Amino acid sequence: MKRKLTIKDIAKELDVSVSTVSKALKDSHEISKETRDRIKAFAEFHDYRPNTLALKLRSQQTRIIGVIVPVIVHHFFSTVLRGIEEHANSKGYNVMICLSETSYEKEIKSIETLLEGNVDGILISVSTGKQQKNKFDHIDKLIKERFPVVLFDGLVEELECDKVIINDEGGAFAATEYLISTGCKKIALITNPDFVKIGSLRTKGYLKALTKHGLKIDKSKIVYFDESKEMLPQVQMLFNDENNYPDAILAVNGEIYAATAMQIAQEKGLKVPEDISVITFTDGLISKYTSPPLTALVQHGYEMGKQAVELLVDRIESKGDFKPAQEKVISSKLNIRKSTRLLD
Repeated sequence: MKRKLTIKDIAKELDVSVSTVSKALKDSHEISKETRDRIKAFAEFHDYRPNTLALKLRSQQTRIIGVIVPVIVHHFFSTVLRGIEEHANSKGYNVMICLSETSYEKEIKSIETLLEGNVDGILISVSTGKQQKNKFDHIDKLIKERFPVVLFDGLVEELECDKVIINDEGGAFAATEYLISTGCKKIALITNPDFVKIGSLRTKGYLKALTKHGLKIDKSKIVYFDESKEMLPQVQMLFNDENNYPDAILAVNGEIYAATAMQIAQEKGLKVPEDISVITFTDGLISKYTSPPLTALVQHGYEMGKQAVELLVDRIESKGDFKPAQEKVISSKLNIRKSTRLLD
């Protein structure tokens, strides 16, 4: 394999200094036009290409952004990643992605892997496993060392860093209030355990709407979904009492749970939306192609990815200068489909 031509080789062949070659290739006017043209012509003839990695390392930047997400095969995270990659590329950065698979240990390992890859900054969606352990030492250490970090999706109040979040409480409140406005009174909730901050906020929004409209809070109609157990039996708990079926279900932890709840309701002989309405917190392909299609809260994942990159690149290019942490909140909106009754 032919050895790659270097700046030193060009300097030796043309009997000039390495500095002269470097400046000529950058079209510096410190070098005469004649010398610049001669060096450029020689470099072009011999197909010289600068060592991009070496240049980046010299400037102490690799222009690579690390991203840690719990999963990729999920509509919300796939749209976030598309927003991250497209916006990062537009700013001259590449993206390296790691999966935590909602594991505390894998999240720590992912951070170590990205640091070994000399990324310039990291975007993190904190795993539920890490939230359960309530340990954020690895992330906090990066923040204290002024390493650029931006959290997205998962809110961790203990960490003083840039964040991009969805208005989870407001979204759940709006969805529940819509169900109430269509005449629903026995609204069930499928949510995450309270140690998952997103689940906690969405549950809070649901309860707030019930309280505002004077509806009874029935704990038997709230399923705190345990990811370590099978999904179907947990969702079926909402239909254990034939005389007290819910007349609406809000699934705030994903469209697969809403679709499963709707399927169980239909198997019980309930008509959607005449007997029971269903809303999901993710507007993906499942929502569009269930029968009937699911009413969903649109979370604007692409915009979240874009905003997260904006904050991270700003932090990277500030080169460690102190800047107060920023928090950007993205509002969700309700996409009404045929799984819910219409307003009168």
